[in-house]
Amino acid sequence: MTRPDRDRADADENERFTAYFHPRLSALARSMSETCPITRAVSQDACAMRECVRAAYRHYVRRMGKEPGPMLDDYAGRVEKDEAYVIRLAGKIVGVLVLIMDDQRCLLDNVAVCSECQGRGLGRKLIDFAEQRAKQLGYKQIELYTHEVMTENIEIYKRLGYGITRRVSEKGYERIYMQKPLW
Repeated sequence: MTRPDRDRADADENERFTAYFHPRLSALARSMSETCPITRAVSQDACAMRECVRAAYRHYVRRMGKEPGPMLDDYAGRVEKDEAYVIRLAGKIVGVLVLIMDDQRCLLDNVAVCSECQGRGLGRKLIDFAEQRAKQLGYKQIELYTHEVMTENIEIYKRLGYGITRRVSEKGYERIYMQKPLW
């Protein structure tokens, strides 16, 4: 299967999933992306965070030949030991942000918006929030990574001011690390 055929098949699968998974949320996301708050995740959010992430990343499974790392993550652990945030629409978690911080860096480990709410500004809102949080904590830059086949994400990050710093084979994934200065 050629790449355009794979992308078309991924889009078709994503549309079928969207029609099934919370069909009202797309309209709500359009009207509420400006006003819906980002809140700190709590332990009870872990299962819904995982569902949201799975919805956001599922179209990459065919392209990558396996589930992306965020689909396998332990969100209860992330809520407990890292900074995890969510966006809710109509009581459902539709956006997830995970920041991992240490003395050296602030890593935007995951930003995910469920498929039916993508393209409505929620991902950008989460990234802006991550950058502001990193600045607030005194970091001079923020780092993220993505898989090399997630080319559309790489382009988005570049448009947002992130530059590629390194390519690594890590945990069985071909990752591209990117960084943005926070002036």
